[in-house]
Amino acid sequence: METNQARDRRETRPVRITPNFLRHPEGSALIEVGDTKVICTASVEERVKDWMRGKGRGWVTAEYAMLPRANATRGLREGQFGRWPSSRSQEIQRLVGRCLRAAIWPARLGERSITIDCDVIQADGGTRTASVTGGFVALALALDKLRRAGQVKPHPLKSMLAAVSVGIVAGEIAVDLDYAMDSRADVDLNVAGDGRGRLVEVQATAEGATFEPAQLAEMVALGARAIDALVAIQRAALEGAGVDLDGLIG
Repeated sequence: METNQARDRRETRPVRITPNFLRHPEGSALIEVGDTKVICTASVEERVKDWMRGKGRGWVTAEYAMLPRANATRGLREGQFGRWPSSRSQEIQRLVGRCLRAAIWPARLGERSITIDCDVIQADGGTRTASVTGGFVALALALDKLRRAGQVKPHPLKSMLAAVSVGIVAGEIAVDLDYAMDSRADVDLNVAGDGRGRLVEVQATAEGATFEPAQLAEMVALGARAIDALVAIQRAALEGAGVDLDGLIG
């Protein structure tokens, strides 16, 4: 695998998506972005929360966790010893859920819920954006099964969906930051989009320095270009798994 020094900072790390990585979930995928690895699963429940009952609409939500040895040192397992999901995990799972809901037609799902679980098994930066990208693949796999079984209406998805990180490191704009780059970044940005130039979410934060509006525009543009490449990888993985994307997206 190429090193971060060797790659063009305006290109993503090598990305690999393995669909149907697990047997039991309705949809699952392993996404590898450089040395970051996330298992994403989609679980379907034939019910919705009380406040949604009787509306004929479905719901997509997400949960995120980092396994104890995903990093260089072991962290506590979330949920053990009274340790509930950290504020960071809650922030990330809300991001993933928001992004995925932007890609669905809720009225075409029927009254059912789909939970996307994103479990980081190895972290080297970009875990939240990898969770969005891999989570979409798991969601599409689950919806394809439901569509084939006649349980959801045709075209339950509005569009493809992927996400990538962008930042300013040592004065230079870089795409898809690994941990070494992210830890030194002066500006950190996460962008999600549909591969058609349309944005779903943009989060930009000055970590150690301010930035110009022109730099923000350049970062978003580079992120959108990277999303186009990620969507192509998603399409290849889904079509290779036998998914009829024309029947899903519309």
